[in-house]
Amino acid sequence: MAGPSYLVNILDSNHVSAPKGSVPSTTLALTYLDLPWFPSAPMQSLFFYEFPHPISHFMQTTLPTLTQSLSLTLQHFFPLAAKLICPPPPLKPFILYSDGDSVPLIVAEFTGADVDHLTANYPRDFKLLHPFVPELPPSTMSSDGILVMPIMAVKVTVFPNTGVCIGMAHNHVAADGSAFMHFMRSWSSVCKSKGDSTFLDEESRRPFYNRDALGDPDGCNEEALKCYWHWISSWRENLAGPTKEISSVDKVRATFVLTRAQITKLKQWLTTQCKNSSNDSEEVKISTFVVTCSIMWICMIKSQENNIQVSTNGDDDDDDDTFYYLLFAVDCRNRIGFSLPVTYFGNCLAPGIIRAKKSELMGAKGIVTAGKAIAKKVKEMESGALKDAEKGPSNLEEMFRSGHHVAISGSPKFRVYDMDFGWGRPLKIEFIHIDDGGSLSLIESKNESGGMEVSLVLSKNQMDAFTSNLAECLKAF
Repeated sequence: MAGPSYLVNILDSNHVSAPKGSVPSTTLALTYLDLPWFPSAPMQSLFFYEFPHPISHFMQTTLPTLTQSLSLTLQHFFPLAAKLICPPPPLKPFILYSDGDSVPLIVAEFTGADVDHLTANYPRDFKLLHPFVPELPPSTMSSDGILVMPIMAVKVTVFPNTGVCIGMAHNHVAADGSAFMHFMRSWSSVCKSKGDSTFLDEESRRPFYNRDALGDPDGCNEEALKCYWHWISSWRENLAGPTKEISSVDKVRATFVLTRAQITKLKQWLTTQCKNSSNDSEEVKISTFVVTCSIMWICMIKSQENNIQVSTNGDDDDDDDTFYYLLFAVDCRNRIGFSLPVTYFGNCLAPGIIRAKKSELMGAKGIVTAGKAIAKKVKEMESGALKDAEKGPSNLEEMFRSGHHVAISGSPKFRVYDMDFGWGRPLKIEFIHIDDGGSLSLIESKNESGGMEVSLVLSKNQMDAFTSNLAECLKAF
């Protein structure tokens, strides 16, 4: 990726731990909501900030505060510095924290880069941002067959007199997006306050670790353990951890912004269309999430279909009755049937899976079909997110086997643009784990309340088609 005009210089490499003696050795059990994430690649996120200071200022003034605040924050979010202990069957995996456990932190200087280009919304080479993502340390295997996996790594890249990028990678088994962003929000707040972490002592802000409140509906723990035992039995393949192949395909990354005005119009239109075309007596609520997912899903399908038609010279044998799928994660914290607070640290997600026939989604009322299906699933999961928990693995297997699916990553509820380390609000947030394709990251707009940012990675031809399809859709409203 890096051409001759780029210069990367590693300035510092160390490990950051919670203050010595501040956290006792602790073991955390893994639940049926944690275990399914073992085969998944690490979650990777980049936070870009404006930083108009020389490298000497960062190293002498900023880095010590950044490091100290990370240490203080890890005192409360200690699982991120811990290890995943993965024994062979029939034993259960768990998180183990020991005093002195730490998080690797690399600081790099990157000169010659155009930060405006790195943080732009228009399509850019998807590999452009990879140098700023940290790699998790390698997993190890003990003599008694226990796999030990690190959980988090940090890489801070400084663009002299221009900007800073904080790159994060963490194992999804330890924390979902909500839990991880709770950590990031806490770290940035401690850093901005120059090391004052007293606000984290308040019960409403502290991470909650009690797993008992989750229970075990329908024997889900046993089923999840079977999947884990199958995974760990292939430890030779999994030892290096999940990796991503850097495809030779001409992929590009782009971000699309839906303004509040556009979303308002879309919601009004879709609400009316759903009422007029519904045979159900029950109304569906068309939220910002519903309308954004609907239009993006349809545009994604059309862009993929366009690519199929081009590659097959129009000879598309795909059946109109083929099912297409949309996957989004539902945060179960504070939902009916759960006593978990929003600060619960771990995984508390249920899969929301929508499926509809290709003919319905590609037709004139495709957005309406998508909107009604998504809205009904959202409502259904408000009161029973885990009622079919035992069917989750088989439903996901069916979806992935289809080859026709789009997954939604992120959430506007994360409030990622509120994360100020003392340098102002972020310039741009990117989720690199969507690079495999078939996923959309969805967060709130940086520029206005009520707007949305949607990022995705596609081949250049597909991205051109997606851009055209989205513009055509928006022009109709």
